[in-house]
Amino acid sequence: MNVSKHFLVKPGSKVRLAELDPAFADSDETKQAALKKIEQNNLRIRDLQELLYAEHKRGLLICLQGIDTGGKDGTIRHVFSIMNPQGCRVSSFKPPTGSEQDHDFLWRAHRDAPGKGEVVIFNRSHYEDVLVARIDKLVPESVWRGRYDEINFFEKYLTDNGTHIIKIFLHISKDEQLARFKDRLDNPTKRWKVSAADYADRARWDDYQVAFEDMLSNCSTHHAPWFVIPANHKWYRDFVVSQITADYMEGLGMAYPPPAIDFDELKKKYHAAEKQA
Repeated sequence: MNVSKHFLVKPGSKVRLAELDPAFADSDETKQAALKKIEQNNLRIRDLQELLYAEHKRGLLICLQGIDTGGKDGTIRHVFSIMNPQGCRVSSFKPPTGSEQDHDFLWRAHRDAPGKGEVVIFNRSHYEDVLVARIDKLVPESVWRGRYDEINFFEKYLTDNGTHIIKIFLHISKDEQLARFKDRLDNPTKRWKVSAADYADRARWDDYQVAFEDMLSNCSTHHAPWFVIPANHKWYRDFVVSQITADYMEGLGMAYPPPAIDFDELKKKYHAAEKQA
């Protein structure tokens, strides 16, 4: 299976999350085999990130979206932690600060976007402003609906200026979310993640599904596509995300820059110094 094509949201298509199985795992893919492939993909990602950093011609933005417990933190830990932090950082999109509220809604996304040679992972993203802002009625419908076009223009602007974009939506079921909430309650090391807002948002599950569908349908473009990843099985989620990322980075056709010095001349100086020693 070509996972990049299989899970791609084709631009202009209408997404129906109810028709996409969050527990899907390719029948030809066993967990044991997938874990080996994840390891191989992670090594590819590590080497390709070094190449991107050395080439210093482009940036890569990876957006992770999904409902609470969808696996954003786990994906970062299991897939992207292989990257060298010298050229990679994570930006988390929490409720906007006072300073952020004083600017347009895309300001903080542009501020945190990658520079040349850099990979930036958005844990949540500028899409919160067509999700939370919509569900919580923070702005009128006329405002959040207009943001789809604004986001598409913004992402086109980034790509026109050398930033490549991969957008990953982690799709889990309502039952799986409940099981993960229970795991957090039962595990003392995870209880810090639990908040009353989690359960309030769960009560609006159907509203969020509709908002996610509109987000995916309106904002999957040729220059910044969405991928809907079945994420009930964490091992399959990590396999697909690592495969998509490695394949995408490999397809950029990157190359190491030429050396900044004349190595033949340097070798001559080295051998001359060696003879004098």
